[in-house]
Order: sequence, then structure tokens, then C-alpha cells
Amino acid sequence: MVWRVYHAFNRRFEQFRDRYHTALEAALRHRRLVALAAVVFVAVSACLIPFIGQDFFPRVDAGQIRLHVRAPAGTRIEETEQFVASVDRLVRAIIPPAELAGILDNIGLPNSQINLSTSDTPTISAADAEVLISLVPDHRTSTWDYIKTMRRQLRTAFPQGTFSFGSADIVSQILNFGIPAPIDIQVVGRDPGNYALAQRLADEVRGVRGTVDVRVQQVIAAPELSFDVDRTRAALLGLTQQNVATSVLTSLSSTVQAAPNYWLSPKNGIVYGLVVQTPPIRVTSLDEVNATTIGSPTVGDNADGGDPSRGVPLASAPPPEVLGNVASMRRSTIPLEVSHYNVQPVFDIFAATQDRDLGGVATDIDHVLQAARAKLPRGTQIVMRGQVRNMRDSFAGLGAGLAFAILLVYLLMVVNFQSWSDPYIIIMALPGALAGILWALFATHTTFSVPSLMGAIMAMGVATANSILLVTFANDRLQVGRTALEAAADAGYTRLRPVIMTALAMIIGMLPMALGLGEGGEQNAPLGRAVIGGLMIATAFTLFVVPVVYSVVRGRNVRPVEVRA
Repeated sequence: MVWRVYHAFNRRFEQFRDRYHTALEAALRHRRLVALAAVVFVAVSACLIPFIGQDFFPRVDAGQIRLHVRAPAGTRIEETEQFVASVDRLVRAIIPPAELAGILDNIGLPNSQINLSTSDTPTISAADAEVLISLVPDHRTSTWDYIKTMRRQLRTAFPQGTFSFGSADIVSQILNFGIPAPIDIQVVGRDPGNYALAQRLADEVRGVRGTVDVRVQQVIAAPELSFDVDRTRAALLGLTQQNVATSVLTSLSSTVQAAPNYWLSPKNGIVYGLVVQTPPIRVTSLDEVNATTIGSPTVGDNADGGDPSRGVPLASAPPPEVLGNVASMRRSTIPLEVSHYNVQPVFDIFAATQDRDLGGVATDIDHVLQAARAKLPRGTQIVMRGQVRNMRDSFAGLGAGLAFAILLVYLLMVVNFQSWSDPYIIIMALPGALAGILWALFATHTTFSVPSLMGAIMAMGVATANSILLVTFANDRLQVGRTALEAAADAGYTRLRPVIMTALAMIIGMLPMALGLGEGGEQNAPLGRAVIGGLMIATAFTLFVVPVVYSVVRGRNVRPVEVRA
């Protein structure tokens, strides 16, 4: 049975090789036409570059959604909790229960400043919340489809809120380098009108096709209550500015602000904070705030048994006063976040992409920023940072490395072959590999990325090896008296099997990767697609274009090609 299959396959392959030899003879008889067709094909393929797009790394459907919710500035944390609960109900209505694994809400600022400084969260106040949504592993609907639906419905249902979707997977978070969005447009400078400039730029960026979640990170108009102490009246009552401030902070924010105290539980070894604070339920109006009791001055009077370390009140101290008697209240606004970059004040405009590649969106944003730079006030700069900048730097480095690798391989072959012409003939298969990569990426709607560029390098390496097989055998045929035209035909006919075996083994091996099978398969799929597309066209160039170029470069006297038995 095995031998019957082997002999049947071998007979069909011999028939295929005879047909290939006939086609190669025709190509060698019409070398100009073949060369022109190859040049036109490569040129047409190069026209696909603007339609492919660029992404740093392919996005992965990790089954995680990271939603940032921002209520109006100044919202109390308990009101933010109710707002987020309404958002959660809408999320549960969008995602079927069978595909929803869980929802986790982190509301307000983290308890530890270390968590705030080492994370990429855009949370800046009690009005912010992070909603982490987990899908079941075998969810049928794409995570990106759920995100698009949420963007549309959240904006309609909660116009007073600001919503943005951050990077949920660890790869995207690392690529953003601590920024909660792939695009970060920074308005840098000390001009007072920079915030208004950032708002105008954000409006223009929203008009760029493919941009979503465009917002200015900093909030500069959060409501605030300021108390101006009448120092003369306070002094007449025996009070100081510190007495007033300490009493207000203790009442509204607990004694942890002025006199932190802790208790170690002997049962579980956990340290608990002991605080004194006015119950929030008793501070529900401005009149109740004005009624805050101001503590009396404390001294250590030995005659009265006073202890400076414990702060015993003076025996002759007047009764406590209330805040409204020594201070006047006024409303004002303050910035919730003040950002600096290299000492300079900065306003950040964050943006993400949807249904379009990152490189195309960034290019259109560059046009918007270029027009805005012509009207900037003195000392103000506009800089685009984030994943876009890192992507462009990486692509430039990979492109330079690829060009250097081709040059280095060429020079290495010059040394090995002791010839300048043979390496030139060998690299004639590389334009075909590049053209095949472009067609594969275009046909599969795959963008340029780091994995696809790595696949391009692999494809060109295999294509070079196949061309070396062909040229080496042709040189051997020249040494036995064959002409350049005959040597090219002999090389194609004899080396057809190893060339096809090498390319086919690589293509079959890369096929599961190109299909993106398995969890996170989207990350490496561009590599497999680039290798498959590059080798398919590069093999055709190796079998037809390389022999044609060899016969032109090495041959002067051309005679009819003899068909080998």
C-alpha cells in the first residue's frame, strides 16, 4: 500500500516536473517578457503598502474589558458608586449572562499611593472608577464587538459621564509604557491658554476617522469650598489658623490627617487605624459645615496639671466657637490633577483606535497637529507620545536592520562565491518574497506589525537559500560545458524537488500559526501569514525569474535549449 502511494505520487510529480520544464523553456525564450512581468508585478504589489496599515503588535481577544468611568468633577464617592452601579446594569444588559464571567468595580482613589503611582490608571479623584469585565473563555461574540456596543450605548444612556476603554491585556499595557491609551498628545508649556488649546485639539482629533475615547485627562475646574479665616476675630477668641484648619480636617476627613493613631489587634496581628470624625450623615448641608466646632487652644500648664504632650485645654479657655463665626465660606474651582513632563506643565489628550490601524490614525492626527503648531503661543509645544512613538521607532529600527541584513548577506555571498554577479542573481528572488508578503497581509486584512516583519525576515532567508541551490547547480553545469541558457534550464529542472520541498515544509509548518488557532493565536498569526505569502511568490521567482536573470548575466551566446531525458 505504501509503495503504491509512493509510486503514484512520484509519477505525478514527474509529470509536474516535465510541465514545469516546458514552462521554463518558454520563459527562457521570452526573457524580456518575463523580466518585465516580474517588475510590473513587484511595482503593483508595492502599491498595496498604503492599504495595509501599521500596528505595533496585533490586538488579542483576551476576554477582558477594562472600562474607565468618570462622573462629573466633584461627585462624592457614594454618588459615584450609584453611577457605576447604573453602568453595570447596562453592561449586564449588553453581555448575555452565559458569556459574562464577572464584573469588578474599583471606585475612587486607591488606598495606597504606591498603587496609584505604579499603575496606568487614569483615576484622579473620587469621581473615577475602573470597571473590569471578564468574559467566559468560550465566548462567541468578539470582545471588540461588545466594546463597540458599549461605547455607543453608554454615551447615549449617560451623557453626563466620560467613558473610555483601556488596555486589558498585559501586552498592550506594556506597549503603552504606563499610559492608559495608545495615543498621547501632550500640550507642553506654561501659557495660561494651553488648556483651552488642548480642548480644541481634542475636538479636532475626534473628527479623525478611527479615533475613539478622545478626552483631556486633566480636570481643572473641580468644585471647592474655601474658608477665609478672620484672623483678627480668631485672635480675640484665642484661636489660630492652625486651630481652625485642624478642627475642619478632623471633622470632615478624620484625625488621620492631623493625629494618626493605630491599634494592633492581638488576635490577628492586623493594625487598624483609630480615627475620630463627624458622621457624614450629620454633614449634609453648608449650614452644618459652618456649624463645625472649633477646638479651644491647648497648652501645658503645670499649675493646672496641664501636660503639653497631651494637649490639656486651658482652664480659663472660652467655650468652643463654630466655624461660621471665625471664617467666611466661598465657592471656587481647583485642578484635580497637575501634570508635568521634564518640569514643564503638560495637558494630555488621550485617544484610542477602532476599526482602523494605529499607523493610519496617527498619520491623520499628524496633519491636525501640524496645522495647530503654526498658531502656537511662544513657549508651547505639541508632542505625540505613547505607543505610536514607540511603534515608529521600532519600525525604523527593524527596517534599517532588514536592509543591513540584506547587505550583509550579499557581501557574505560575494566572499563565498568569489563573484559579484552570483549574489546579485540570488537576491532576485527577494523582491518576489516582499511582494508575496504584501499580498498575503492585504488579502487577510493583516497590518504591518513586529510579528509580520519578523515573518518577512524568515521568508527572505528561506528564499535566499533556495536561490543558492539553483545558482550553485547552474554554475556546476557551466563547468561541464553547458551554456548559460542550458545551465539555467538544467538547474531549474534538477533542483525543482528540493526547492519545493523546502518551501512547502515551511508553509505547512506555518499554516496553524497563520490561522490564529488557540488562545492568543492572533498575536503570532501575522508572522505565519507573512512567511506563507512570501514563500509562495518567492518560490515562483526562484523557479522562473532567477534562471532568466542567470541566463542574461552569465550568457552571451544563446542557442536553443535541449530538453533533458
